Amino acid sequence: MKAIIQRVSEASVKVDNKFVGEIGKGLMLLIGVDESDELADADWLVKKILHVRVFSDDEGKMNHSVRDVNGEILCISQFTLIADYKKGNRPSYIKAARPEKAIPLFDYLKDEMKKSGLKIESGIFGADMKVSLINDGPVTLVFDSKTKS
Repeated sequence: MKAIIQRVSEASVKVDNKFVGEIGKGLMLLIGVDESDELADADWLVKKILHVRVFSDDEGKMNHSVRDVNGEILCISQFTLIADYKKGNRPSYIKAARPEKAIPLFDYLKDEMKKSGLKIESGIFGADMKVSLINDGPVTLVFDSKTKS
């Protein structure tokens, strides 16, 4: 699984001009599911996301996690993160998991994060979504469960 993590002061997602997810201070996640991903990949991502220290302490140092600041999380499915763009100019998405595999893994990831007690919102898998955010910092990280980086 791949994830783009952005520290935000607020974020929202609309489908058909209706808000389906909104958060305040927290993390906005773009999540891509690879065809080879398993529960262990989601478990690794959940642990990293909930514990990565990207929020400032009283001295302005990034020493706090989303859990420490009681932040909120908005999850957006994003199959284009799994693009292969080595040949030519048009990305290939052949390695992206099909919905029958990707949806359960994406839902599992969200359910595991909900166990933290934080507010977890999401878009609608496969929908045409309009995502808005105010990136705080900006702080943006990329996680990949395959390379553990």
